[in-house]
Amino acid sequence: MKWAILSGIEGNLTAYEAVMADIKRQSRYIQALYILGDVVGPNPESEKLVERLRKSQYEELAPLICKGWWEEQCLILHGLAATSEPTDLLQKYGGETVKLLWESVSRPTIEWLRNLDFGFFELDSLLIHGTSVSVGEELTPETSPVVILDRVARMQANNLFCGRSGLTFQYNLEAGSIDTGVTTLDSQTSSQTIDVTPRMVVGVGSVGRNPGEATYTLYNPNTNQVEFKTVRYGVNKGFGAKKTTVRSN
Repeated sequence: MKWAILSGIEGNLTAYEAVMADIKRQSRYIQALYILGDVVGPNPESEKLVERLRKSQYEELAPLICKGWWEEQCLILHGLAATSEPTDLLQKYGGETVKLLWESVSRPTIEWLRNLDFGFFELDSLLIHGTSVSVGEELTPETSPVVILDRVARMQANNLFCGRSGLTFQYNLEAGSIDTGVTTLDSQTSSQTIDVTPRMVVGVGSVGRNPGEATYTLYNPNTNQVEFKTVRYGVNKGFGAKKTTVRSN
């Protein structure tokens, strides 16, 4: 049995429906559905998307959802976070995006977002939007192995699934050891050897960030097998009505 792990919907209801259609075709193999943050975004469809998530359709798995970077920005805008100013949001996207985000997410939805979990710990796996340090921290294939080890090991996990980068990747740390040393001002040196067990970080992709292409991850906790899925969707203009097409691989 597998877990379906999503992130980065960002209010893109069409992309989410395309992914759910792909998951339904494999439903007999899927035992859990995780959404690792960024369900909303500066998108007028964010309210409809949240309504869709809160009212799962017949025979659908109820999603387990945690906070992401966009949820954190919403809480900041409404004065419900430790940070009082949306500095990161302004620097990354500017004032127009701040205004659009404010208009796209209602106060009742903000209260729902406020009660979402920071992440999930299942078996030996941590599922989270960013890292164990910050919801906004990105892990990528270029991240230092030392940083990777720290972010996984500090929660005593063997596997970390994250969605902040929007990338699909599998980063494996093999068994080994790390030698550390500290030299004091009086030249006294202390050293320590830390044994490293195999660890894995998986970037689970992004459902809604790239128009026409949604990515997500399937994971088998019994075999530790990771499978990346790409769903291509769009609208074909035929004679008369429009038809949405979905293709996966």
